Amino acid sequence: MATDAPAIVDIYNHFVRSSVVSFEEQVVTADTMLQRMGLHDERSWPWVVANNTATNELLGYAYASTWRARSAYRHTAEISVYTRPESAGAGIGTKLYAALFNALQNHSIRMLVATVALPNDASIALHEKFGLEKVAHYPQVGFKFDRWVDIGVWQGRLPTARLP
Repeated sequence: MATDAPAIVDIYNHFVRSSVVSFEEQVVTADTMLQRMGLHDERSWPWVVANNTATNELLGYAYASTWRARSAYRHTAEISVYTRPESAGAGIGTKLYAALFNALQNHSIRMLVATVALPNDASIALHEKFGLEKVAHYPQVGFKFDRWVDIGVWQGRLPTARLP
């Protein structure tokens, strides 16, 4: 996974530089991304990638992380997915989330939470495809590119979660 960090950074920094999908305002380095990938917490959260098998180009990635730090939240994960812009609509996000949700089966996760900068019809459709529902809307909580941005929060139970 460490060898994927430069390609992951390339995808992520596209969104940092050109959209409100990420509220980050400064591009990140591969070293920073490696820290994020390995230092979420002791759980070693899963990261999954999708590659073009013909060119070996990384097309996207998805990951889970701690939603909140307090122990009572330990069965809830925050999820995110990013794909290359030219891969939009090709089903890469769906494949990545399917792989991520499969990987989360071994992490005692029951609930998933995703934060979406609005508007973002494609992201909303992806999360709802996996059964997540909008549970919150926070108007004007982010400020990027000289404008205020809303976020929505989607939540759903991990498919086949076995916890109470």
